Amino acid sequence: MTASPITVPAELIELLDDALSLHQLAQCCRVSPDWVLTHVQAGVLQPQHGHAAADWRFASTTLVRARRIVQLEQTYDADPQLAALAADLMEEVARLRRQLGDL
Repeated sequence: MTASPITVPAELIELLDDALSLHQLAQCCRVSPDWVLTHVQAGVLQPQHGHAAADWRFASTTLVRARRIVQLEQTYDADPQLAALAADLMEEVARLRRQLGDL
């Protein structure tokens, strides 16, 4: 079975090449900026750099994590800490699978 190429819109490539602002992250996750702010304050999401919310920049890996947390919260009505724990476990399983694949 061969993999087929995936087309990615140019505006998404631009976003992933650069660090995302709080508003860009919220827009990509289809949540309010307050949702992002709350999750950063709770320690669930980590800005790549910046001290004030207006200066925060998030890595593309944070976008993947934030989308996963949004999905867990919406699907299972999970609170942010529980969704973050589930996301942590999913990321760890993926990391361990990559390590197994390298062996």
